[in-house]
Amino acid sequence: QVQLVESGGGLVQPGGSLRLSCAASGSIFRFNTMGWYRQAPGKQRELVVTMSSESRTNYADSVKGRFTISRDSAKNTVYLQMNSLKPEDTAVYYCSAVTRLYQTFWGQGTPVTVSS
Repeated sequence: QVQLVESGGGLVQPGGSLRLSCAASGSIFRFNTMGWYRQAPGKQRELVVTMSSESRTNYADSVKGRFTISRDSAKNTVYLQMNSLKPEDTAVYYCSAVTRLYQTFWGQGTPVTVSS
């Protein structure tokens, strides 16, 4: 069974930065794709960014140039560095992982609030 545990969310002022972490149980090389999604209040969950096992990335237009996904295979962890945060980035951020058998797993989410 795959477990994904996010951390790093919190309250930040507009223009600030946060780094989210997603720690996976076991090697992240098991996964075809890992990524981050977010869900704002009253809205559907949306893609933020995904990264394939070959390191191909797919960013939502709304975060390009501000957010960066990375991974540390030694720590089985994926990160989301978020810079120049805007109030519209406020959401619960979820880590996802898709196995090579196309099973999708989700973390419990970590809330991010961008407000002055």
